[in-house]
Amino acid sequence: MSGSSMLIQALAREKVDVIFGYPGGAILPTYDEIYRTGIRHILARHEQGAIHAAEGYARVSGKPGVCVVTSGPGATNVITGIADAMIDSLPLVVITGQVATSVIGTDAFQEADIIGVTMPITKHNFQVRNVNDLPNIIKESFHIATSGRPGPVLIDLPKDVSIAIGEFNYDEPLDLPGYQPTKIPNRLQIRKLAEAVAKAEKPVILTGAGILHAGGSEEVLEFAENQQIPVASTLLGLGAFPGDHEQFLGMGGMHGTYSANMALHEADLLINIGARFDDRLTGRLDAFAPYATIAHIDIDPAEIGKNVETHIPIVGDAKEAMRMLNEEAKTNCECGDWKETIKKWKAEYPLWYTEDDELLKPQRLIEMIYEETNGDAIVTTDVGQHQMWSAQFYKFPKPNQWVTSGGLGTMGFGFPSAIGAQFAEPDKTVVAVVGDAGFQMTAQELSILQELNLPVKIIIVNNASLGMVRQWQQLFYEERYSNSLFPIQPDFVKLADAYNVKGWKIEDPAEMQDILKEALAYDGPVLLDCRVHKVENVYPMIAPGKGHHEMEGIKP
Repeated sequence: MSGSSMLIQALAREKVDVIFGYPGGAILPTYDEIYRTGIRHILARHEQGAIHAAEGYARVSGKPGVCVVTSGPGATNVITGIADAMIDSLPLVVITGQVATSVIGTDAFQEADIIGVTMPITKHNFQVRNVNDLPNIIKESFHIATSGRPGPVLIDLPKDVSIAIGEFNYDEPLDLPGYQPTKIPNRLQIRKLAEAVAKAEKPVILTGAGILHAGGSEEVLEFAENQQIPVASTLLGLGAFPGDHEQFLGMGGMHGTYSANMALHEADLLINIGARFDDRLTGRLDAFAPYATIAHIDIDPAEIGKNVETHIPIVGDAKEAMRMLNEEAKTNCECGDWKETIKKWKAEYPLWYTEDDELLKPQRLIEMIYEETNGDAIVTTDVGQHQMWSAQFYKFPKPNQWVTSGGLGTMGFGFPSAIGAQFAEPDKTVVAVVGDAGFQMTAQELSILQELNLPVKIIIVNNASLGMVRQWQQLFYEERYSNSLFPIQPDFVKLADAYNVKGWKIEDPAEMQDILKEALAYDGPVLLDCRVHKVENVYPMIAPGKGHHEMEGIKP
């Protein structure tokens, strides 16, 4: 069969139920095969929208998101999404068309060296030169994307290879001797951690996205409850431990809670499960967890000791590690004084904001979304203030409810990722909480909602600015608001109406709950333009160069 036929057959064998993409010349043979076979394809209105939708699908479903685009600009338009997936460990298989092998390297029409461009931001990439290699390449791509630490894999498919005829054999066993990720942790290291738990007086657990990728939330909950150890979370780890649990401290890091950050600072044992100790979590490295024995469980050995010195390294799958730790850890942590200290921190320094009868407060908006969805929605965001308020004030009680751009911090991610999340969970309420600026980067994907009547609820936290940029300019640049304010904006309700999407504008706090309730109950897509207080800041905050014990804005 032809290369393009092989590709579609292989996707079927991998149980791919939806593809996100955008056609073009070099990938037309594949799109012709999509037409003939009827495999479900979602036509984005921009390739960036397609790959962010694939990311949202992967994040919620746990299955690889598949994105198909053409060569040249089609391929380069997915670069941001590939980099985003790489740093946030999302499994993607990205298929890019390429010019014919006979003209590769000649600057042919719509040619780009996508292999060279994406080598630093993919887990692996392939360029297919022989059609008979294609089945094995696809099989390897799905295996690499989903095993070990998940990540994006790119397949570059020249047009002549996609029409060439070869033999389709998908039953050859995988043979990747150089790629053997460690799944089962070393039992001796697990015992060493169990012994450290038994001796600890101020232990704390840090949950990262690795737990969610491993499906190990139940094991973490069992361990934390049995040992009575408090739990803090990274931004991407939210939902790995129930956000409404009495042992949950909230998110740690730059805009984390006082109790989470002080627990990280004062702990004598820090158990990091599936987090990579990034700078937004740690603050100043030489002030991070200064009294703690550091245990780090991660399937990627390159992350252990990379940023923070690790005393008990455990390489392996987080779920398997926690299962083994539950077997080994028998002595419950007494830690009465520690529990009382944490209880006092939580009571004295909760997350706060000032009420206002005339101005819409973004924190109250997020709280209300949580209340009206009973904490059961899938929430996606862009990056910035609205992202931090969502992380702070929406308590995620279950795994895989939280879809956000963490490491790369990608504006424009929130809305199209909600589309992918909705395809992953068609019966769930999906709420895209976005900024007025980020939404405009991928707003054209409203056309997908119009076409398919996809019931995504878009909530624009509209402060007429690049909110986090404005906050930093206020705090660190003497209020020189260089190109961060938007005095002129589109009428977002009219924009929604142009796409036949129901829209409301909310300015009066008294109207907010009734409109939100109606919007969430509406059987179809909705856009809410929520005009919030323009100069509200995200607090608490760890300023650049500071440690967890030097938080600002912990009280009104």
